[in-house]
Amino acid sequence: MKLIVGLGNPGRQYDKTRHNAGFMVVDRLVAKHAPGVPAKARFNAAVTECKFGAEAVLLMKRTTFMNRSGSSVAEAVRFYKLEPAKDVLVLVDDVALPAGAIRIRPGGGAGGHNGLTDITKALGADTYARLRIGVDATPEFMDQADYVLGRFTDEQWTLVDPALKRAADASEVFVTQGLDAAMNRFNAPDRPPKPKKERPPPKAPPESTDSGPRTQD
Repeated sequence: MKLIVGLGNPGRQYDKTRHNAGFMVVDRLVAKHAPGVPAKARFNAAVTECKFGAEAVLLMKRTTFMNRSGSSVAEAVRFYKLEPAKDVLVLVDDVALPAGAIRIRPGGGAGGHNGLTDITKALGADTYARLRIGVDATPEFMDQADYVLGRFTDEQWTLVDPALKRAADASEVFVTQGLDAAMNRFNAPDRPPKPKKERPPPKAPPESTDSGPRTQD
């Protein structure tokens, strides 16, 4: 059993907000792997059981607010006797990454994210995998809470929408092939193709200054 946790806030008023990027990835995974299957209320969360290939997966969205995410994750981990470092993946928004970027890591700090802070506290360790979804840095004129609870701009959404698909794909690779495979495939920096070097045109032979045979006076 693998546990994939999308972080976000419940309620229609938070749909498509930056802080709910994790929820949006879970929604895509449910639509692909368990279409029409209603979520069950367990561990103070909406959970959907499905399979990615031969591997059983529990997709989770907490039904209380972001800063109370930890107890749901810890309850599921204890119930299924999961190893957080191997079996848990948390999907989370990140203001330190540009919109359109994703990064998957085996652990690390919370980076000021209340959901990650609470999960780390509840598990007693930060060695669970997390997949960060870039939402751009908070503008200088805005409070960070107001920014992440706001919806993506149209310009941001053109970048974030395909990034959510890549995050769902990365989650599938995490489950079916492991964390290292997911990092190797999805953490590669996006580099523009190198321009082809054009060969310079061949140099023309130097013009001769010889005007013909010379006669001697």
